[in-house]
Amino acid sequence: MGRCMPAARIAATALLALCAAGLPAGYASDRGRIRPAPAFTAAELGALPRDGWITNGGNLYNQRYSPLAQIDRENVKDLKAVWRTSLRGSGMSPRSGNQAQPIVYDGVIYIMTGENDAFAVDVETGEILWEYRANIDPEVARPCCSWVGRGLAIGDGKVFAGQLDAKLVALDQRTGKVVWSIQAEDPKAGYAIASAPLYYDGLLITGFAGSDLGTRGRVKAYDAKTGRLRWTFYTVPGPGEFGHETWPQDSDAWKHGGAPMWQTPAVDPELGLIYFATGNPGPDLNGSVRPGDNLFSVSIVAIEAKTGKYRWHFQQVHHDIWDYDSSNPVILFDAEIDGRMRKGLVQVGKTGWAYILDRVTGEPLIGIEERPVPQEPRQATAPTQPFPIGDAIVPQEIDIPPEGFELVNQGRIFTPFADEPVIWKPLAAVNWPPSSYDPETNHMFICATDAMWGAAGGDPDYPIEPGALYSGSVVHRIAAPRRGIFAVVDLKTNRLVWRQQWVDTCYSGSVVTAGGLVFVGRNDGRLTALDKSNGRKLWEFQTDGGVNAPASVFEHKGKQYVTVLAGGTALAGSKRSDGLWLFSLDGRIESLPRGSADPAGQQPPRESPPTERDTVAGAQKPGAAAAAGGAATPARAPDPARGKEIYTTTCIVCHGETGKGGTHGGAPLTPSLTHDSVIAVVTRGRNDMPAFGSAFSPEDLQDLAAYVLELARK
Repeated sequence: MGRCMPAARIAATALLALCAAGLPAGYASDRGRIRPAPAFTAAELGALPRDGWITNGGNLYNQRYSPLAQIDRENVKDLKAVWRTSLRGSGMSPRSGNQAQPIVYDGVIYIMTGENDAFAVDVETGEILWEYRANIDPEVARPCCSWVGRGLAIGDGKVFAGQLDAKLVALDQRTGKVVWSIQAEDPKAGYAIASAPLYYDGLLITGFAGSDLGTRGRVKAYDAKTGRLRWTFYTVPGPGEFGHETWPQDSDAWKHGGAPMWQTPAVDPELGLIYFATGNPGPDLNGSVRPGDNLFSVSIVAIEAKTGKYRWHFQQVHHDIWDYDSSNPVILFDAEIDGRMRKGLVQVGKTGWAYILDRVTGEPLIGIEERPVPQEPRQATAPTQPFPIGDAIVPQEIDIPPEGFELVNQGRIFTPFADEPVIWKPLAAVNWPPSSYDPETNHMFICATDAMWGAAGGDPDYPIEPGALYSGSVVHRIAAPRRGIFAVVDLKTNRLVWRQQWVDTCYSGSVVTAGGLVFVGRNDGRLTALDKSNGRKLWEFQTDGGVNAPASVFEHKGKQYVTVLAGGTALAGSKRSDGLWLFSLDGRIESLPRGSADPAGQQPPRESPPTERDTVAGAQKPGAAAAAGGAATPARAPDPARGKEIYTTTCIVCHGETGKGGTHGGAPLTPSLTHDSVIAVVTRGRNDMPAFGSAFSPEDLQDLAAYVLELARK
C-alpha cells in the first residue's frame, strides 16, 4: 500500500482530507478505471490543454500554457492540496532528479520519477492504479548529470518511456505491463534517454544524452505500435553528409562529437517539421582536438517528421568550449511582428539569451549579429559568435573577480581559456528546467541562474574511453554567490518585461495560465503562483520535497486542478521526497510549515545548495592556501557524519552512494586514499575532477575527507 502523509505532518485540517492509499500494480478501481487514449491526431496533440495534459509540453508547440481561468489572481489564495500520494519511495535516492511534468488523461495522472519508474494515479482519489519499475542496473547505465526522469508520452493505448539505460519502452495504458521494449543504444558507451519521448503521427521520436561521455548525438523515430526503427538523424554529420566539413578531416573526432538532444522536440504539423536543440560538442571544454564550427552542436535543428531529413539549422555557439549547450526545450509561437503574422520559434540557452527564429526558414526573426570575440589559438576558437539583439536574461560580465583570479575580458561571455584557470559569465544561465509561453501576451517565462565559473585545459592528447567523462579540462568551482533569476521576455522585441532575483538557484520548470498566473517551484519545496504581469507572489504552498518539475494544469469534471511532482533533484541539491500532489480551490490540506521535515524525515537543504558540475563550477585559482591542500587543520576533530552531508549534496553524482562510481564518470574511491590526498584532490582537482578550492571551509574539507575514507574502506 502507498503511504499517506501523516496528518500531524500536514496540519490539523488534514484529518478531514482523503489520503492517497496506493493499490497493487495492475489494479483499477471503478472510480478510476483507465480508458485507453486514442491514436491522437495532430489537431488533438496541437490543441491547448483543457480536460487533460496529453503531451510533455502541454501541446506540440511545447508552450506549457493552460487556457483555463477558473483559478485566477483573485482566488488563487484559496488553493489547497486535495491529496498527496507517495510513489512508494521511487526517486528518493540522492542520485535522482525528479523533473517530470505529469501527463493527465481521462481522470488519470501518469508520472515518471528519477529512477525511471512510472505510475498511473487516479485524479479523484490519489490511488495508484498501476506502477512500472524500470529496475535500471547502475553498473550499466552511466548517464550524465544524475539519474533523471523528464517525463512520459501517451497515445494509442500506450504509455511510452525513455530510460537511462537507453531502452525505449511501451506500456499498456490500462495495466502498466510492457507491450514492447527495445535497446535503442548501448548505455555502456555513454548513451542514455533523458527526455520524454514525442508521440506524433504514429511515431515515437527520441534523442539520446551523452555529449559529456564521448558519444555521437542522434535522434531516432520508431513505429509507436511495434517499436520498429523508422529513421535516424545524426546530430554530428558523418562523411559525405552536410556539416561534416565543420569537423577535422584527419581524425575521428566526429565519432565522439556529442551534440545530444536533451529535451522533447516541438512540432509544426502544417510544415511537417520537428524542432529540437542540441548539446555541446565533445570533449566538452577542450576545443583543441576538434577545430571547426562542430555542427550540429549547440544548434537549433529542423528536420522532417516523416523521414528525419535535414531541413535547416541555426548554430547558437560556434565551436563551443564553455559548456553552452542548449538544454532548454524549443517553443513554437505565432505572433505579429513588423506588421505581419510570423511563424516563430524560440530557444533560450546557457548563454543567457533567447534565440528567436522564423521556423519556416531558420532565419532570425529578431536580429542576431555575428561579432568578433577574443581568441585562443590553443583552443581553435571561432573568430565570431552570434549575439542576439535584445536583453540578456542574466548579467554577462564580472565587476570584481573572486579572490585568486585575475579578471580577463571583464569575464564576459566567450572569454577563452587554456593552461591557466579563467573565469567567465554566465554559468549555465538557462539549463534543463523548461520555460513556458503565454500566447495572450507573447511573453516567455524563464528560469535561470546567475553564476560564474572557470576552467583550464585543452590537452590535445585527451584520451577517449567510451562511457567515461569526456571533458578535456579541469573545471574550477568558484566560491561566489549563485542567485536564481526568474524572468519574462517579450518575444516580439526580445526585451525583458520583468525579472526577479532569488536567494537560491532557480531550478524548476514553469506553467502559465489564462487566469493571470504562472506556477513555478522552489528548491526548498514551495510551489508558488506569481502574477504573470508583474511577478508578484500571490500564493505559495510548502510541500515536502524540492519542486523542480513543472506543474500541469487541467480540468476534470468541470473543476480545475494543479498537479506537481515534489521529489527534489540531485542537480539542485534540493530536498528529496516521493510525493505527487494535487491542488484545487476546494482542497482541504493546508501547507506544511516552512522548514519542516518531509515524511521521510529529511531536513531542508542549505539556502544555496551546492550542485553538480553543470550548474555549479569554479574555484579559487591554484595558489595561496588552496594550492597547499587547504587551510590549516581545525582544532576540532573531523566529523564524518557532517562529511556525509557534504558528500551527498556535492560528490555523490560522480562517485556514487557507495563510492564505487556514480552517474557522471567519477573514479571509484580506493583504500589507498589518505586524509591529505583527499583534501588535495578536492581542492586542486585532477583530470575530470573539479577543483573546489575555497568553496569549502577548512572544517568542511576535514569532515568530507573523514567520510570519504570511511566509505573507501568499506
